[in-house]
Amino acid sequence: MKSVKIILVTILLFVYTSINVAAIAPQTSGKAAILMDGRSGRILYENNIREKLPMASTTKIMTAIVALEHGNLDDIITIPPEASGIEGSSIWLSPGETHTLKDLLYALMLRSGNDAATAIAIHIGGSVEGFVSMMNLTSRRIGAMDTNFTNPHGLHDDEHYTTAYDLALITSYGLNNPVFEEIVSTKYYTMPWEGHDWDRAMRNKNKILWTYEGANGVKTGYTKKAGRCFVGSSKKNGMQLIAVVLNCGPMFEESTALLDYGFENYRNVPIVEQDQFIQTLTVINGVQEEVNLVAKQEYSIALNESELNLIRTKVVVPHALEAPIEAGQWAGSLQIYLGHELVEEIPIITERGMERRTIWDFFRRMVNIWR
Repeated sequence: MKSVKIILVTILLFVYTSINVAAIAPQTSGKAAILMDGRSGRILYENNIREKLPMASTTKIMTAIVALEHGNLDDIITIPPEASGIEGSSIWLSPGETHTLKDLLYALMLRSGNDAATAIAIHIGGSVEGFVSMMNLTSRRIGAMDTNFTNPHGLHDDEHYTTAYDLALITSYGLNNPVFEEIVSTKYYTMPWEGHDWDRAMRNKNKILWTYEGANGVKTGYTKKAGRCFVGSSKKNGMQLIAVVLNCGPMFEESTALLDYGFENYRNVPIVEQDQFIQTLTVINGVQEEVNLVAKQEYSIALNESELNLIRTKVVVPHALEAPIEAGQWAGSLQIYLGHELVEEIPIITERGMERRTIWDFFRRMVNIWR
């Protein structure tokens, strides 16, 4: 009987362990690490995510973002002397070569060309310094407030730093751009090599593009001061997850372990759709008495099973709006809570415009009533 009890207890312990093992977050050996839900920005795992650290060539994520937002892929760039012979990783650009911005962006993100980064910076910003200013302005706009760039490539500078959180936030922003996602998820790319009988054949340094299901980016980095740095991403099961590790020896292994943890324990839960009807609102002095309010954007969030019943929403709008009203006019917000924590506020806008009622509208209305 005693042996039966021991066996039963062993079975129960095995079952319990099997059920809960997936919920145990992996350990990371780097100085900082984060796993972020790229759609909502929710943090699913964190370790020292606010410490300012060097990030080596993961810098180029922001370089690509700024170039895509301010340049044209068909721009023809003549390689300036300042961009040739940059130390570190290179695609061996020579002064006077001409390339499209598109080619240089692939060289930037697949082969981490520091010379490509410099050529892009001078073309887009007028100078490296001008481009760096654009990088920092973009960083602030995104909300990466603990990041400072001093160059477009990531070679060490004491004033060039980010945090794991900021880098995940910047990457999430970048992946919203389909061209950025296409570039960083490309395994191979070929670009011309003037003066040679062959082209530059480039293979992406990001190993998880070959080894991890759904992998769609993003960027490796290394300097002696920064150590091995990596931003990895994967999109599957309706989720876009982003893993960042800074100064981490087994950067690919630990990043994929974080991604595994996210996909095994969370699922994407849609909360509201873009243009979804929220409610009607009274209009003062309008040609009609009410206007429909809709959500300005969609929102979904990664949740585990125990959190599904903790989501609630609260509509915050005034009692009425006064005409005239423009279509898409801000009217309030949809607050989304996870338990007692406010996780997002989605703007609520008017579905259509409405003119202010005139005296003639009043008379027409009275005539219709008398009929």
